[in-house]
Amino acid sequence: MNPAAVIDDFGDPPTIGVEEEFLLVDPDSGAPVAKNDDVATYAEAHGVQLQKELTTCQVETATGILNTPDQVLAEVTRLRQISAAAAEKAGAQLLAVALPPTVPHEFPITDKPRYHRIAEQFGMIAHEQGISGCHVHVAVPDADAAVRVCTRLRPWLPVLLALTANSAIYRNSDTGYASWRHILWARWPSAGPPPHLRSAAEYYAVVSELQDAGAILDNGMVYWDARPSANFPTVEIRASDVPSTAAETTLLATLVRAAVMTALRRPDLDSVLPEHVLRAAYWRAARDGAERRMPELISVFVNEVRPALEAAGDWDYASAEVQRVLGEGNGAARQRRAWRRRKDIGDVLADAAASTVR
Repeated sequence: MNPAAVIDDFGDPPTIGVEEEFLLVDPDSGAPVAKNDDVATYAEAHGVQLQKELTTCQVETATGILNTPDQVLAEVTRLRQISAAAAEKAGAQLLAVALPPTVPHEFPITDKPRYHRIAEQFGMIAHEQGISGCHVHVAVPDADAAVRVCTRLRPWLPVLLALTANSAIYRNSDTGYASWRHILWARWPSAGPPPHLRSAAEYYAVVSELQDAGAILDNGMVYWDARPSANFPTVEIRASDVPSTAAETTLLATLVRAAVMTALRRPDLDSVLPEHVLRAAYWRAARDGAERRMPELISVFVNEVRPALEAAGDWDYASAEVQRVLGEGNGAARQRRAWRRRKDIGDVLADAAASTVR
């Protein structure tokens, strides 16, 4: 294969942006703490704008527009370190975990009118949150292209979930799932894989139907695992838990970009993956993470997007990082190793805190 021909075929690699959601906990008990106001204030003093999430125990970071894995790693690491320092100043601890390992009965809602409306409409689903994911934005030509990319990526979304699973421990217990976040998140009426759609017009029609039914309040509540961004000229891939480490987030962003590049070159939308097959794949990914049956599927996916990775100059990096994660384990595997040592939630919290800023 001629690398120059591949690069010409794909064109310049699209830009990337990454959003990560984090949990704020008490450093001693590990219980979520309602301190996103204070943490956001301290972070702003160091030039970082944090988004306050639905519940007051969460904050979200957002990178700028990036071009390479090195840039992603540097920026994600910087944002995590500043946010962790801000949390410490507020008397809290920042954790990159997709669910709180130990939780109260419900979480206070952040004091914003929209969030209060969501809580009123959706009840305990909103109050029992603390759910943290990672959203990767990749530039696309237009909204029609974004919708087509979402449709083409449907079969691979469970793989991205498996690779980043990071919520095995919940309520002081091993859930039996690598991503219990996925199981809880599925309770939202607009969560899960995107429908098989062909155009932006079709997308907006479905969104309108969801609003008319009361299943969402606005475009921001389209919680599908892949969607056109409401605010940027990008497609937003939202399938994954927030990864345990900055390195795993960087790998996720690199693979997502390659998947979008691959999807943009495929005009055929006629092949429809049956819904029951896709949901079974999601369940298996949430159950096993990057273990048991999933490593083979992860390898198939990586080989599928290899031409795009090579075109972007990312193949050596991505293939090595995938093998490292499969060998060492992802966040879910680390949580379980920490838990099994003594079945002490403190071990899980300490490991998660260290991994967050590693």
